[in-house]
Amino acid sequence: MNWIWEERKNAINQWRHRLSFATASLVFDDPFAASRLDHYPYEERWQTIGAIGKVVILVVHTPLVLDRSTGEETGRIISARKATAHERRIYAEGDF
Repeated sequence: MNWIWEERKNAINQWRHRLSFATASLVFDDPFAASRLDHYPYEERWQTIGAIGKVVILVVHTPLVLDRSTGEETGRIISARKATAHERRIYAEGDF
């Protein structure tokens, strides 16, 4: 699974949330990570919540797309931030 992003958005995200997209992509390694559809009107987006160490992160991203020539899946990270208290609670309860 590969993750790509726009460097400009990554820089803005690091400034706003002190979180790089490279670090945020580690959320997908969490065996307890959970995803749900993000109701964004212009493209299909998903929200994935998971832990990186002891910090719970919410990542907004596009769905993975399979490249048939390489067999690899690639998605695009749009934003990432620390989860809110409410989001951390529903992650801990497994109810995301």
